[in-house]
Amino acid sequence: MVGGDTRVSLCTMSATPPGAPVDSEELLARVIALRDEVERSELPLDLPSTRQAKENRAALLGQLDDYVIPRLSSIDAPLLAVVGGSTGAGKSTLVNSVLGRKVSEAGVLRPTTTSPVLIHHPDDVRWFRDGRVLPSLSRVTGESAEPQPGTVRLAASEALQPGLAMLDAPDIDSVVSANRGLATQLLAAADLWLFVTTAARYADAVPWRLLKQASDRGTAVAIILDRVDPDAMDDVRSDLVEMLREQGLETSPVFTVPETTLDERGLIPEGDISRLRSWLTALAGDQRARGIVIQQTLSGALRSLDERTDELVAAATTQQAMVKELEKVAYDAYDTAEDQVRDGISDGQLLRGEVLARWQEFVGTGEFFKRVEEGVSRLRDRVTNAIKGAPPPSKPLDEALHDGVAALVIAEGDAAAATTARRWRSTEAGPELLEEHPELTRSSEALRETVERTVRDWQGDVLDIVRAEGGNRRTNARIAAYGVNGIGLFLMLVSFAHTGGVLVAPEVAIAGGTTALAQKVLEAIFGDQAVREMAAKARSLLLERVTDLYDEERRRYESVLGTVQVSEGQVRRLTQAAEAVQAARSTR
Repeated sequence: MVGGDTRVSLCTMSATPPGAPVDSEELLARVIALRDEVERSELPLDLPSTRQAKENRAALLGQLDDYVIPRLSSIDAPLLAVVGGSTGAGKSTLVNSVLGRKVSEAGVLRPTTTSPVLIHHPDDVRWFRDGRVLPSLSRVTGESAEPQPGTVRLAASEALQPGLAMLDAPDIDSVVSANRGLATQLLAAADLWLFVTTAARYADAVPWRLLKQASDRGTAVAIILDRVDPDAMDDVRSDLVEMLREQGLETSPVFTVPETTLDERGLIPEGDISRLRSWLTALAGDQRARGIVIQQTLSGALRSLDERTDELVAAATTQQAMVKELEKVAYDAYDTAEDQVRDGISDGQLLRGEVLARWQEFVGTGEFFKRVEEGVSRLRDRVTNAIKGAPPPSKPLDEALHDGVAALVIAEGDAAAATTARRWRSTEAGPELLEEHPELTRSSEALRETVERTVRDWQGDVLDIVRAEGGNRRTNARIAAYGVNGIGLFLMLVSFAHTGGVLVAPEVAIAGGTTALAQKVLEAIFGDQAVREMAAKARSLLLERVTDLYDEERRRYESVLGTVQVSEGQVRRLTQAAEAVQAARSTR
């Protein structure tokens, strides 16, 4: 029933009859455990899709601290009625009028109520002075106390019956954002929300959003329609009642206060406030009625934990998936870079350009290539003479090979960084991370130097392969004819155009037949099987070094993602804690 008849409305605010008491120690313990998991949970990414869940997490934690845990801990504590509403609705004047004296500051300046005032019977002070409810707010006492942010002023009044306390909250649509946040926090701490609105403001969006939230969570609500033109009273009230019914608040009592002239004390005349005061007095004096209101709101708050925790778990899972997606992007980009390097050192492309020119200088041109088929011994003599010349012409070829390999590795590394940045920008979380870490849009500053060192180290690996294969006198003598460095250069060339031990036609064409010469010389020294194995080992060693190098580049992305990672443990513990509360509720 929607109305203001105190004879029936006290026991009809709840749509369901009172059930078993909810002060179970087991339930309390499990709610506290859930609260701790909510506090430990994190949503480190600022994603549009999870932003609301992040805000709701703070609200959930606040309600657990401000209401659910205190109420479960003290089920017999006085009922707390929070007076909330829109700017200029006259909340403080109503509170003062119910009490018959000025307790809360009222006036025309906005916002008027900047620090909440909690009014209680003197015998009930023990329930509120120790921070049982609203533990985040410091307590101040005395009517002359200046309002301070982060405080709640306690005011004792014998005008209230024991068992009922009233809290005058800031405006829910205050121009001061801190006041709006505090008002929402206080409403979540209420056993009963006394929503104050006016004939001009009752259809505003902000209060109805909060009323809908109260309905969804089972919070007990009473409506006070203030400053209503007596001639329009019936029409306005009927319209409001219909809106309440549409929002599932049909059991909420509605009290109307006409537009009137305040008395010399700034209070609403007795005849216009008496019904509301009588209802509150009757509620305070009826233990069963208070129990119904408290249980309705507490049970609704407990039920809402399921959906609100599910939302938090879903948001955490979404952020987990986003981090994995970003991590996979980096892995894929550097895997592709590694594949490109593998292809580049095997398909002959490194034998073009500068390397080919330096090789031709190394072995000579023209007449030399005409003699390629005349026999390995004559080739050996020609190459030996070239190597023994002074100054050694192998240095430019060695540098060309070094620069070619380094350029390939650097180019593919830069491409991987660019690909990762481009694909991150197309995701929900990537742009924010790139803005915070612009260095991830490109390769590391140390990449070029690291690549240069890596290629030099690999060239040393190749020379070690040559030394290891020259294990007998005959082979050593043949190697000595060319020098370890010369044979090493031959092996590098063959490695860059050697596929399964067979030089295919395009590779030969690209290199102008030069790799065929290098391979024949190596086969004459080591044998064809050994050459295949040496070339494969040389390529493998290079790829291992490149893999390590790219792994280090990719770890830059992993390091950043590690700071925004949501652990599987967080999701599991949060889910288990919520399920434990559900089980305790169902068996209490």
